[in-house]
Amino acid sequence: MRHLTKLISYAILILASAASIYPIVQVIGISLRPDDRLFSTSLAIIPERATFHAYYAILFEKDFLLWLRNSSIVALFVTILGVSLASTSGYAFSRFRFKGHSAGLFSFLVTQMFPATMLLLPLYVLMRQFHLLNSLLGLVVAYTVTALPFCVWTMKGYYDTIPRELEEAALVDGSGEFGAFLRIILPVAAPGLAITALFSFMSAWSEYIVARVILSDKGLFTLPLGLEGLSGTYQTEWANYAAGSILVSLPVVAVFLFLARFLVSGLTLGAVKE
Repeated sequence: MRHLTKLISYAILILASAASIYPIVQVIGISLRPDDRLFSTSLAIIPERATFHAYYAILFEKDFLLWLRNSSIVALFVTILGVSLASTSGYAFSRFRFKGHSAGLFSFLVTQMFPATMLLLPLYVLMRQFHLLNSLLGLVVAYTVTALPFCVWTMKGYYDTIPRELEEAALVDGSGEFGAFLRIILPVAAPGLAITALFSFMSAWSEYIVARVILSDKGLFTLPLGLEGLSGTYQTEWANYAAGSILVSLPVVAVFLFLARFLVSGLTLGAVKE
């Protein structure tokens, strides 16, 4: 009976893994097919007459590098702002009790209960009031404020697991409060910072709806907007679209691998209560 249970568990895991990998394999296959063919009766992973022309076309015949530059700028600044604001705000909510402490945390939580589409109209009005429409700065501000509540809660939860004795020891040794935070607490909170950085980066890298509302100049298009432009009313450049999708995912994979050593401890923070 024990072996049967293990066998069923392995079978479920294999099926789940196959279901997860299948779409990626299909996208890779479409990117290698000649003549923009979307459908095929062949089960071969590598299609007949496979070609890398779509990768050449998306890189050198389209504005992919421009979209990549714009997305990189936005994602980089959102990550820096997200980590900076969340690390300090989360520390304040974790260590200090001040007027509006509970209301502030609750308001952060409430903002996560609404879908992003509900925020589009007020966000558009705010951006117009501050003359941030059709600018990468406006997009950075929009992405940062929408990602910040989750990041603040993540960092607060991680700071709660760090003993206060560490800061008290630093204060006894002559360090100031900010010095203790910078030199003692932040290095210990590295897994939480990694989770915050990854979430901020991914929020900015792959988002489409907010960018569609804020940006109208094609010279400012980010990767999701640029790739969406490859689909037309009567014809879609499927091979280019698939090749672009593969290329867009590579930076996310690179960031994920770079932060992988922090992710396990970061994702399990708070799982054990002392």
